[in-house]
Parts: sequence; C-alpha cells; structure tokens
Amino acid sequence: MNKLRIACICLPCALLLAGCSPRAVIEQFVSTDNSAVQEPAPDSKRVYMDEIHGTLEDFDGSQLTLLDDPDTYVFDISQAALECEGGMITGDEISVIYQGQLTSTDTSTVQVLKVVDEYHKKTQLEEKTTYGQVQNLTENTITLKSRTGRVATYPITGTEQYYQNGIRAGVWVYLHYKGSFGQSKSDDPAVLNASHLKVLSVSDIDPLAVPAPTPTPVPAEGQTAEQEKKFRAVIQSIRLNTLQVTVANSSTVLNLNLSGIPCYFSGGASSGSSVTVTYTGDFNGQNLEGITLLGVTGEIPENMNEREIGFSVTGEITASTANTITLLTTDGISVTCRTDGADNTSTGGLLTGSSVKVTFNPADSRESNIYTCLKIEDA
Repeated sequence: MNKLRIACICLPCALLLAGCSPRAVIEQFVSTDNSAVQEPAPDSKRVYMDEIHGTLEDFDGSQLTLLDDPDTYVFDISQAALECEGGMITGDEISVIYQGQLTSTDTSTVQVLKVVDEYHKKTQLEEKTTYGQVQNLTENTITLKSRTGRVATYPITGTEQYYQNGIRAGVWVYLHYKGSFGQSKSDDPAVLNASHLKVLSVSDIDPLAVPAPTPTPVPAEGQTAEQEKKFRAVIQSIRLNTLQVTVANSSTVLNLNLSGIPCYFSGGASSGSSVTVTYTGDFNGQNLEGITLLGVTGEIPENMNEREIGFSVTGEITASTANTITLLTTDGISVTCRTDGADNTSTGGLLTGSSVKVTFNPADSRESNIYTCLKIEDA
C-alpha cells in the first residue's frame, strides 16, 4: 500500500519533469478510452423545446390562432394534448408548448406538444352579461338580438337555464358569459361570432334564482284543491318553445309547450337527460288531453352519479387533437369533447366524418367549453 501511494505521488512529478503539462496528461488519459467519451454523430440534430404565450383568437378543433402582440401565429395542434382547464375560450391567455424552432411567425417547422392555460395571466377572464331578445333556441344554441340590433348565436351545451315566465320567441333574457367575440364570419357587421365563448347561464331574471317549490295552496271553504301531479320523461329535442319528450318507461312522445310555464334546466336541455313534468288533471299516458302543465324541471347533474348521467350531444367529427374531438352538431354549433378515459364503443375510429353520440356530465364543465366524455358511441 505504501509503495502504491509513493508511486501516485511520484508519477505527476515525473511527468512534469518530462515536460508534460497536467492538461496534456488529462487529454492523453481521455484519448486512451474512446468508449468513455463519444462525439455526437455528424447527422444528429439537437431537439429544441420552447413555449409561446398569447391570446387565443380562434380555434377550429385542430388548429388555433394565437396573438402574441403584434404577431399572429397559426398552429397545427392535431397531434397535441389540450390541457386548458378553462377550455378554448376566445380572448383567454394560453401557452403553446412545442418542439422545434420558430422562424418569425412560420409555425410549419415546429410540432405542438401541449396547449395549456397561461400560468401567469396578465388579466383574468371576467364574467360579462348581455341582454337580448330570443330569436331561436335549440339543444346547443340560443340566438339573441340586442337592443342595438346585433345578433349572435351562443353555444349553450350543458348550460344552466331558467325561464320563470316560459320561453318563446321575443322574450328578453340575460346571458352570462366569459371570453371575447371572435372575428365575424358574416359579411353583415351586425352578426357577431360567439362560437368560442363560454356561456355560464341564461335566464329571464337576473340574478338567476330558482324558487323553492311552493306547497299546494289550501282551498277556500267549500272548494276542492286540485292536486299537483308529476311524471318523468326523457328529452328528445327542443325547438324554441317546444320540448319533445318521451314519457319514462314508455314509447309515448309528447310535445310540451314551454311558452307560458316556468322551466329550469340545470344542465341544459340536452337530449337523453331526464325532466320532471308537473301538472294538474288526469294524465292518460298517451297525450296531453285533460291536463294542465305547470312546469318542467331538469336533473341537477351535481346530484347524480355517473351511471345516471344521460346528457348527450350528437354530431359529425370535424377535427381532433391527441385527446379531443370536435363535433359539428345538427343545430350548427361546434362542440369540443375530451376523449381520454371515455368508454368508446364507436366503430369509426374517431376519424373525421364519423357521426358519434357523446355522453357528458355538465357538472364537469361549468367553467369550461371543453366537455369531458363519459361515453362515445355511434350516432
């Protein structure tokens, strides 16, 4: 052991006396073991990852437009994962994480990996309110005309709605939303693009407050109280003031006139969801003869377990990302749904052009315009 120590001490001294510098010694040592240090292959390329922050201007399901003032970028996100808790709302601040190097505003040289909420937002999206006259109402849209004559069709899939005095063309309602109107898709300047807003609620009273059920009033002396009764039904469709339902556990289809009765849809008037119909009279189970409708109340999704959820949206797949699909519904609105974790029995492979029905829970998307799929099946 002592001889080894002496050798270790004497070796550097001997090398120095021989005219070798310490650096030369290290280089000589390294060069004797080619397997320890290898130069990168001449044709290998370094992978760059970076991110860019900005404001979402537009989104079509597989492509987004980002404003990083004063520059505008258009990214292909068909292979990326959307991880924005607030969804894809126009005017919101987001970050695009990509692989590669941007050249000015040319995004063709990069691959987007993720789109996420901006961590250090300069401004938070504020809740806004508009007041408009109803022009049309469907499962997924409501069209309003403002006092200044501007018209917009708003996406209301899964949106809470309460019409204390009924719903019909011409009534005025308050609509609460987040986001900014996009670039108009119409030549008419009075037509606004509301396609990527997040609508929070719609009601003919503001603030929206659903009253507790009132007990049947005590009849005057000598009179008989008309007892309130209820039956359950499943929504098939809604067109303005007409709600089409199928009576539970039957094939009976009814068209309910909502124009003069209170109606409350906590999770929207989505097909497949259940409602309770309150009435007086004697229901024969086949038609509305002999009864008076008093109100319609939908399910509260927060109070339901996943197996009870029937809220659904149907459409043709127009675009997709790594974890979402975007549907064009029959009533003309684009709805983006998160697919990871869903029970998928569809046969089209979630490819563009496939028609699917997506079951979702509105409680999971109260603040987001991306809906989490529970089940995907052929339409």
